[in-house]
Amino acid sequence: MAKKQSAPETFEFKAEIRKLLHIITHSLYTNREIFIRELVSNASDALDKLRFAQSRGDTVADADLILEIRLAVDKDAGTLTIADTGVGMTRDELVANIGTIAHSGSEEFLRSLAEANGAAGPGPAPDTDDDDESAGAAQSPSDASAIIGRFGVGFYSVFMVADKVVVRTCAAAPGSEPLVWTSDGLGSYAIEPGDPDAPRGTEVVVHLREDAKEFLEPGRVRDTLKRHSSFISFPVLLDGERVNTIPALWREPKFSIKQEQYDEFYTFLTYDSQKPLSTLHLSVDAPVQFSALAFVPRTGRDIFGARDKYGLDLYVRRVLIQRENKDLIPEYLGFLKGVVDTEDLPLNISRETLQENAVLRKIASTLTKQALAHLARMADEKPEDYEAFWRAHGTLFKLGHTDWANRDKVAALLRFNSSHHDDAKGLTALADYKARMKEGQKGIYYISGASREAVKLSPHLEIFRKKGVEVLYLLEPIDEFVMDALGAFEETPFIAVENADLDALDGFDDAPDAAADKPEELAADDAAALDGFFARIKEILNAEGATGATGAAGATGAAGADADDGGPATAPAGRERITEVRASKRLSGSPCCLTSPDGGVTSSMEKMLRVISKDTSLPTKAMEINCDHPLIRNLLRVYKADPQDAYLAQAVEQLYDSAMLMEGYLTDPHRMVERIGALLQGSSGWYTEIKKL
Repeated sequence: MAKKQSAPETFEFKAEIRKLLHIITHSLYTNREIFIRELVSNASDALDKLRFAQSRGDTVADADLILEIRLAVDKDAGTLTIADTGVGMTRDELVANIGTIAHSGSEEFLRSLAEANGAAGPGPAPDTDDDDESAGAAQSPSDASAIIGRFGVGFYSVFMVADKVVVRTCAAAPGSEPLVWTSDGLGSYAIEPGDPDAPRGTEVVVHLREDAKEFLEPGRVRDTLKRHSSFISFPVLLDGERVNTIPALWREPKFSIKQEQYDEFYTFLTYDSQKPLSTLHLSVDAPVQFSALAFVPRTGRDIFGARDKYGLDLYVRRVLIQRENKDLIPEYLGFLKGVVDTEDLPLNISRETLQENAVLRKIASTLTKQALAHLARMADEKPEDYEAFWRAHGTLFKLGHTDWANRDKVAALLRFNSSHHDDAKGLTALADYKARMKEGQKGIYYISGASREAVKLSPHLEIFRKKGVEVLYLLEPIDEFVMDALGAFEETPFIAVENADLDALDGFDDAPDAAADKPEELAADDAAALDGFFARIKEILNAEGATGATGAAGATGAAGADADDGGPATAPAGRERITEVRASKRLSGSPCCLTSPDGGVTSSMEKMLRVISKDTSLPTKAMEINCDHPLIRNLLRVYKADPQDAYLAQAVEQLYDSAMLMEGYLTDPHRMVERIGALLQGSSGWYTEIKKL
């Protein structure tokens, strides 16, 4: 009997298993270093099982052995060894856990794989000895990884790099038989008795192939361990030196962690030399169990240059599964850096593709709510820190306008500059704006522009300035999309100043600093001439080929209208530039402005939509005239004297171009510059005559 036990027992892999091995080692893993992570994870599991057995009061062999994982490189032998002092395996466990692949059923796996490829069944397995390179060639990596999640065979990833694997193991139960399992991963495996003095645990000796000798370099192995196994709860040593020196802080109670430890962990995780702006540490039991440790960096990222470069590192039982997992947080929270660790997540064979997303969606939902609550607390308790957060990450955070489930929370956290502030550094919350609203004010008003200086010059703001009504300044392209998507804040609608109901503003008293000087009322004959004056302005601007006067004006003001040089200010044949000319209620300091004829989208939104649709034509607008402005009253006098006066046409064209420039539509300024030169030349002649120079 003793002799029989000393002889190795050889077991032939079934044809299906041989085919399965080929798929695993050649199709599923996109990164060969993963085999180290798999073996270290298996060793950690074995140590966890032993610790549980000891806590249960079970008697184990070699009870004084330190619970640890040791890796050793032997360049001469060409081997990498991973050893643990865990529970080890019995003969039956060797056969069940390693000797047969996919404990849940290899034939079922192959049948599922065949179904994914449109086949009726797995079909005959190819002879891997005859044509190993073509075996399973029909099975693509994506096909395999799509259905392999139910079959945990990570150990066999070792055959991506090994031409032979030797497993020496001794179960933890006192008196267990030491065993040796050997295989080349192709046709068979052997089990034989091991060294009778072998200690408890498992040792995996990987005989590396020629094309995998990189894993004989300690630096390469150390980098892999740090990348994937830094937070294993047991000591991991490489050639006697411990590798995992940073503790998994997210697993520790918050009250026991100092801020210095958080800062050190953040630096380890991100390589950022600055301390984090804020730290979010979570331990959640329901609806799923997970721990998370996330940080708000002090600096932002270029969301247009590297928009998809975000996500939290996903761990399962302290083992890294995926870096920057984008399913854990929405894009607008992509500024967060950190880790999520759960034991509720099922994994696929390679731990590279998640088997089931339902758990991940629950984690993401909880994380999002917790992150928004954390930001709200920061805004209330540490407003200076929140202001720093907003300046670094506000542009990215505004993408949250598409998160319908959390839109109210997102809206409360938005910040904008406004007319309430003295400079561009000021920020206001929507709630603060509402608190400052005038009695009877029905909307939150906003205006869009490239800068605070630009929007302050907008003629659309004049009535709001006159009435002392605060206006939000939207200075980024995304801002109007945010307003359109949200629609309102706490049932108070967002209203663009261009589309404001001016009659609603008439009920407000003028601001104390509003100009007190009011112009004289128009004379009766001037008021009677307005309709004809407006009609003449519309006629000038909509005349086919009309460009205004571009020739030089003489000293007496005679200027010819040259319509031959074309340009963007020209009214195209059959198309009007102006739909209507009307007296303005909004203007007090500007002679005129342009508005959307239907009160629809704002000029800034229209420009963005035109860029998206590649529409280079100029929009048709309505023109509002400030009848109290001195320039308009002078032009009215010119009109009354001679409606066909060339100077009138020249001045109207200039007013239109100036208004188009203010709206951001003037794409070719050359005609306007030439016209300004002509006007200056003429006015200089009049000036010298008046002054008798």
